[in-house]
Amino acid sequence: MSDEDVAGRGGHRLDRIRLTGVSATGYHGVFPHERREGQTFVADVVAHVDTRRAAATDDLAHTLDYGALAEQVVAVLAGEPADLIETVAERIAATVLGHPQVQAVDVAVHKPQAPITVPFGDVVVEVRRDRTWLPAAEPLAADAPRWHPVAGPSPASAPAEPDPAGEPLAVVPAPVAPAPVVPAVPALAPPDPDPLALAAATTVLPAAPPPADPPGPVPGPVLPEARPADDDVVDAELVQDALDAAPDGPVEVVLAIGSNLGAAQDTLRDAVADLAAVPGVEVLDVSALARTAPVGGPEQPDFLNAVVIARTTLSPRDLLRATSGIEQAHGRERQVHWGPRTLDIDIIVYGHVSAVTDDLELPHPRAHERAFVLQPWAQVRPDAVLHGLGGGPVAALAATAPDRDGVRWLALDWLTAPVPAALPDPGAADDAAAADPLGRLDP
Repeated sequence: MSDEDVAGRGGHRLDRIRLTGVSATGYHGVFPHERREGQTFVADVVAHVDTRRAAATDDLAHTLDYGALAEQVVAVLAGEPADLIETVAERIAATVLGHPQVQAVDVAVHKPQAPITVPFGDVVVEVRRDRTWLPAAEPLAADAPRWHPVAGPSPASAPAEPDPAGEPLAVVPAPVAPAPVVPAVPALAPPDPDPLALAAATTVLPAAPPPADPPGPVPGPVLPEARPADDDVVDAELVQDALDAAPDGPVEVVLAIGSNLGAAQDTLRDAVADLAAVPGVEVLDVSALARTAPVGGPEQPDFLNAVVIARTTLSPRDLLRATSGIEQAHGRERQVHWGPRTLDIDIIVYGHVSAVTDDLELPHPRAHERAFVLQPWAQVRPDAVLHGLGGGPVAALAATAPDRDGVRWLALDWLTAPVPAALPDPGAADDAAAADPLGRLDP
């Protein structure tokens, strides 16, 4: 395991809490016999922390409880099987970084009984992860049970078990993992729409070209009436374009939500419930909660952000009106460009629609360079791809986004439990001075 130093915020070398030789019987591996019989896995963990405050106060609350951490590591080793020990190492790293005192972690996972047909001493995978290079897995759930092998047939895609004589055995199907269950989101009554929020300015797109030899005259595109000089809303004004058309069937959408004023975690939790209560919107999944530094704008507190995956039968503009109404219900005011806000909801993608109008651009024009959107999105949809200009695999975009160093941490289970680290540690003045959380997409 690397002995390279890790620097803290002030540039000083962080202290280390080292936990070695933690072992448990696990069922990780690509071969059926590994899932049936299990084998010993061993983990070494080095947590990089600042122990000064704990030492000064002699208080366990200000350092890492290595006894509790050892139990968590064992729970990962003995928990849900993974094909690769690389995945096991990432799960352990994510679990250790779930402790707010830890700034970086080194993890080594040993598989001394690996099914290798030549003499060997050990197989080890080592990873280092920190707040700017987050693990590619989720941390251990607090109620995660020990995993036990399930009797029954396995997937036909499992590789053949190695035969000591050198001949592969017949392929034996491996157990099929149950489909993930998305926790139900409590529904709230939909907010009353704000008439100002429902009257967004639009640019009309040209009508579709008429068929050849039409039977009669074809009307040209409908142009909006000129707005008054004072930009007041005109009653009964009706402007339609392609973004007002409802889809033929449900469309999957990605929404980014953020807040940095008031009780931000509570606001985001309520916003998820509000979205789930909108007729025509079904919330499918919600990402981990991220805390990152603001991007642009005036000096302001850190943001908390998350990504919501939903399915909708609303048109793109009706969805925009619904999200704007929820923002208004939570006191959103657009007074300062890229300024602090109680709630921000951005439509990142709407299916594979690509369009540009005055009030809505799809996909979101800055999504490809915003780590505070990309990292939570990749966490909940590892294989997601952002289409459009500058797009690509979301996980790869997250790793190279200009603001990736501003993402402090990701927290799970934030919809059902408070996250103490969502607020700066009141006793750590240097942390509070250095804190500069999440950013936003639109002005």
